[in-house]
Amino acid sequence: MFNHKRLSLARKRRRLTGKGLAELARISAITVSRLENGENQPDEETVGRLARALEYPTAFFFDDDPEEVATGSVSFRSLTKMSAKERDAAIAAGSLGLQLSDWVEGEFRLPKANIIDLSYETDPEAAAGSLRQFWSLGEKPIGDVLGLLEVNGIRVFSLAENTATVDAFSFWRNQRPFVFLNNYKTAEHSIYDSVHELGHLAMHRHAGTQPSRAAEREANQFASAFLMPANDVRARMPRFITVDAIIEAKKRWRVSAMAMAYRLHALGLLSEWQYKSACIELGRRGFRSGEPRGIERETSRVWQKVLAQLWNERKTKSGIADALHIPLDELEGLIWGLTGGPMVRPDRVDAKGTIRAVI
Repeated sequence: MFNHKRLSLARKRRRLTGKGLAELARISAITVSRLENGENQPDEETVGRLARALEYPTAFFFDDDPEEVATGSVSFRSLTKMSAKERDAAIAAGSLGLQLSDWVEGEFRLPKANIIDLSYETDPEAAAGSLRQFWSLGEKPIGDVLGLLEVNGIRVFSLAENTATVDAFSFWRNQRPFVFLNNYKTAEHSIYDSVHELGHLAMHRHAGTQPSRAAEREANQFASAFLMPANDVRARMPRFITVDAIIEAKKRWRVSAMAMAYRLHALGLLSEWQYKSACIELGRRGFRSGEPRGIERETSRVWQKVLAQLWNERKTKSGIADALHIPLDELEGLIWGLTGGPMVRPDRVDAKGTIRAVI
C-alpha cells in the first residue's frame, strides 16, 4: 500500500507546499491533498511522477509508517526565527535520522547513553560542573566535543538545511539522546550548539512540551560554563583584557570570539562598558558574522568508523541509502558526507562490530 505519511515526509524534506509538489509532478493539487490525507491510492504513473518530482526512490513510499519525532519534546534553539517550512523540514530530517539510527544499531553496537539527570539543578553553572565531573573532564579545554558526545552515547546527526535560522535541536527517544546539528554556520558555532543541546538533554529532559525562553537561557549558560570553566578562564586571562587577547583566548577553548567575550563578561572579567566595546570592535573585525581564521570543523568519529568498516565489507553509502529506500543526498546530509574509502582506517572497530569512539 502507498504510504501517505511518507509522501508528506518527503514533501516536507524538499520544502514544498502541496501546490508546489503538484506543479512539479504535473498532477492536481487536489490529488496531492487527497493522497497525503490517505483518501486515495495512486496509480503507478502518479507514484512515478511524485517520486521523480521529489527525487525519492519509489520504494520509499511503500515502506511502513515513519517514526514521527514528537515535536513537543524537541528543543529548537531558534524557534522564533524559523519559518514553519524550515521547522517541518528539520523535523522530517529527524524522522529519517531515527530510521538511519535504527539501521546502524542493527549492524553495530554503539555506546550507551551516559548522561546524568540534572533536571533538579537550577544553576546552569553548577550543572555544567557536575557533568564535567561525572565525565572526569576536570577543567581542561575539550579537544573534540563531538567525539565526547558520541562516546557518551549521544546520537549525533547533521542537518543540511542551508539556512542560518535552524541551528540545532535535540530530544530523547527510548532512553537514547539525539542531537541534530546544522553545519551552515562556523565550526565554533556548531561546537557551541552541540553543548547547548547537551544542556537541554541533561537539564530539561522532564521540562514539558512547551519551548521556554528561560530554558534557552539556561542552555546557553550551561554551554558557556561547560566549554569555558570559570577557574581555567580566570587563571589564563591577563589582568587587562584587550580585543586581541579575546581573539587569542578563543583558540584555547575553541569557541567564537563573541562567546568568549560573553563568558568573560559573565565572570566579571569585563565590565559592561568593556564588553560592549569589545563586541563592537569584534564586529568591525568580522567576528559577528563569521570567524576569521577559524578552527577546523569537527566530524563524527562514529560515522568514520562505521563507513570504514562497511567499506571493508564492500558496502558503500549508496548501498546504505538503497537499503533504507532514501535518496543518497539525504543520507549524506545526515552524516556530514563522510566517506568510507580506503583513506579512512577501519581501526577501533572490533570483530563483533562494537565501536569505541576515541576523544
